[in-house]
Amino acid sequence: MGIEFGKSLTATTTPIPGLVVYDLPVHGDARGWFKENWQREKMLAAGLPDFGPVQNNISFNDEVGTTRGIHAEPWDKYVSVATGRIFGAWVDLREGPTFGAVFTTELDPSRAIFVPRGVGNSYQTLEPDTAYTYLVNDHWSPTAEYTFLNLADETAAIQWPIPLDQVQISDKDKNHPRLADVTPMAPARMLITGANGQLGRALRAEFGDHPHIEYATREDLDLTAADLDAARRWRDYSTIINAAAYTAVDKAETPEGRSEAWAANVTAVANLARIATANGITLVHVSSDYVFDGTKETPYTEDDTVSPLGVYGQTKAAGDAIVSTVPRHFILRTSWVIGEGGNFVRTMAALAEKGVDPRVVDDQIGRLTFTDDLARGILHLLTTRPAYGTYSLTASGDPESWAAIARRVFALTGHDPQRVTGVSTEEYFANAAAPVAPRPRNSVLDLSRIEATGFRPSAGAMALAAYLAR
Repeated sequence: MGIEFGKSLTATTTPIPGLVVYDLPVHGDARGWFKENWQREKMLAAGLPDFGPVQNNISFNDEVGTTRGIHAEPWDKYVSVATGRIFGAWVDLREGPTFGAVFTTELDPSRAIFVPRGVGNSYQTLEPDTAYTYLVNDHWSPTAEYTFLNLADETAAIQWPIPLDQVQISDKDKNHPRLADVTPMAPARMLITGANGQLGRALRAEFGDHPHIEYATREDLDLTAADLDAARRWRDYSTIINAAAYTAVDKAETPEGRSEAWAANVTAVANLARIATANGITLVHVSSDYVFDGTKETPYTEDDTVSPLGVYGQTKAAGDAIVSTVPRHFILRTSWVIGEGGNFVRTMAALAEKGVDPRVVDDQIGRLTFTDDLARGILHLLTTRPAYGTYSLTASGDPESWAAIARRVFALTGHDPQRVTGVSTEEYFANAAAPVAPRPRNSVLDLSRIEATGFRPSAGAMALAAYLAR
């Protein structure tokens, strides 16, 4: 069978998620042929993941029928034929609903295939002197954990062109386990920092406890350490969710707090961004309405120019700028975060119960963000994979002042909302002894971008009632 010349670069999906066949343009005449085996720009446009290959391997096979066993590796690979022709068989050996799914096809120099991590691949040569090449996005390691499947597994029922009793095959490949005895390959690792914080606890509730998910506290992992690159084998990770941050906005205005804020919100973020870029990791970072000065009269969009007023806002804006350079990143910009533990809503409920009539700021306008909503939004972005970039996420509904929210807390807990007195920001902090950070008066964030991805933030009024009912 001759090579088909002049095909267009096209992608064809298969029953195995992420396993994609590519037809390649091959240009030939009486002298031979030429092809662009790997052309990043064109192939990304055709849908190939930007998987960041770091190693190029070649397998040469002398005889027809040389058969390589079904091996699933802990990295992605792009396989193409340099000369000859092969029959390929792929079996999904990953955890999930498609475990055991099978796809087979022939490859020659005009066809290639992208094999995602955890999909078992096997090749049988159909012509002598066949060579195939593969790009992989991790360096080979003797400690790498593979998953194997027997070539003759009855469940997979692969129809080999040349019967297995007539081929060149290693003894090891003959003796791999049947599908019923295969332990599926777990997903690539995920790191969630700030595990003890309000958002960290919500992320644990949303994502669950699984062997491939690591929840790290400050005691487990120092994100500011100069040797953070060596703290983990980062090639084993696909995602980092950075829920660690310095959020003491007033203390950040002091010399000690300023240093701590820059370390946690900038130095640590720069370390994570460097690691994510170098290892092809998706970095999820949580930002704040404090990156804006609050002078805009309409909701802030993700594309508005940042203009922070205080140290905390400056560190968050710097962190955003750093994360935006990571090829695979999601920045979630939030406001007025409420989760488990001490927060404004719990404070107001406690004051109502104690009979205290609070004075609450009424000239700062925004929406609450509930941490379970934020965790749900992060999972949505990682699952649906819209365009990388910045997304605003708060509760939906009409914006309110802090005083209005306090009155609603009083009413929902069975107390007279008129006990809450609204005051200006200047009045509230008039007698403050310690430095006070400037607050944005308008903290309302436009939600249309994340809603366009199919995510629906919780309605603020209903979410507040549900939160107080816990």
